[in-house]
Amino acid sequence: PILYSYFRSSCSWRVRIALALKGISYDLVPVNLIKDGGQQFSAEFKALNPMQQVPALKIDGIILSQSLAIINYLEETHPNPRLLPQDPKKRAQVRMIADHIASGIQPLQNLSVLKQMGDKKMEWAQNCITSGFQALEQILHNTAGRYCVGDEVSMADLCLVPQVANAERFKVDMGPYPTITRINKALLELEAFKISHPSRQPDTPAELRA
Repeated sequence: PILYSYFRSSCSWRVRIALALKGISYDLVPVNLIKDGGQQFSAEFKALNPMQQVPALKIDGIILSQSLAIINYLEETHPNPRLLPQDPKKRAQVRMIADHIASGIQPLQNLSVLKQMGDKKMEWAQNCITSGFQALEQILHNTAGRYCVGDEVSMADLCLVPQVANAERFKVDMGPYPTITRINKALLELEAFKISHPSRQPDTPAELRA
């Protein structure tokens, strides 16, 4: 497999965690979203992913984009360890939380949106994340064990950790979100989350390396 990724992209990080958890080795091709006006806009990359976003994964003779679609494919082709619980109610909760982050928070504060916001980008990002986290904290009160849904790592957790990193980058006060903070801390102790971390990627700038 070949993963087209950017060290700081939260969507790419979700996929890197999934690949690490499932023990799938891959080659990484960095796509710098800022350099050269954004390498994702090159004709070469547009041919791989017409949406001109990372991640993209070349695997088993196909090219997949959209992080949750990629993670679902990995789940179906490499079922262990499970990222979606067998119990239908828990599985629905995992998907709900993953969608809450991947559709309801992250796209509103990604690079292409922030570019449109000019001087207000920090305030905009903080507002988007805060409103999303207020809802998420409430949801997790009903679903969480050690992790987002019960005590097993799931697709929801793969979405949570990169989103908390974004919140920290945009200086969101995490005080009102003790459940999110607790789960994030527990997940960051796991090896798959450590090796996939933005501070440990081949394209991480020297000053941001762990």
